[in-house]
Amino acid sequence: MRYDLVIFDNDGVLVDSEPLSNRHLAAYLTELGHPTTYEDSIRDYMGSAMHRVHDLIEERTGHRLPADFDDVFHARVFAAFERELKPVPGVADVLEKLTADGVPYCVASSGSHERIRVGHRATGLDRFFDDSRIFSSQDVGRGKPAPDLFLHAAERMGTAPDRCVVVEDSPLGVQAAVAAGMDVYGFTAMTPAEKLTGVTGPFGDMRELLPLLTGGDRAEN
Repeated sequence: MRYDLVIFDNDGVLVDSEPLSNRHLAAYLTELGHPTTYEDSIRDYMGSAMHRVHDLIEERTGHRLPADFDDVFHARVFAAFERELKPVPGVADVLEKLTADGVPYCVASSGSHERIRVGHRATGLDRFFDDSRIFSSQDVGRGKPAPDLFLHAAERMGTAPDRCVVVEDSPLGVQAAVAAGMDVYGFTAMTPAEKLTGVTGPFGDMRELLPLLTGGDRAEN
């Protein structure tokens, strides 16, 4: 293994939540009078903490979102998670292998602790992540693209940043990993590789990830 710690993003990397989440976010913003398409939501908010939604809406319209916006949105999304959420194909095999080989790993997500846990329970990935392996933007002052969350995760896991690797699928997450001084592999299932500027390498299938982490040749699609 080339690294001492593997840090996974959550949404879109561990759980296939981005389509569900952004569909509901676009619909709710539109319902509140801020017309937003699914594509708009992916472009503007994918990989970010909720404060970015509030900040961009206020910046663009001069109006603040309702005080209960987060609660209503999360209630809708969590209900959808319980009905529809699946793990990203192949990621359970990656986690099984890392566990079997004794390779430390954790999750560092822009989502809340509750969102992470709801998603993991719904997909069965909770068996891989106890509390000591879960880090949220709630734990730090600034979310992605600031490096704070990844640096916090590395510190808590007892690993120097330059010995960590991040697995990300959003431009904001890649920016955060680069700013933290970490290698980062960009998962291109939803984001074209050309938008993940600064990645150590892109990959499009979870079967390709382990060879990247061990320094082997990438698997062919």
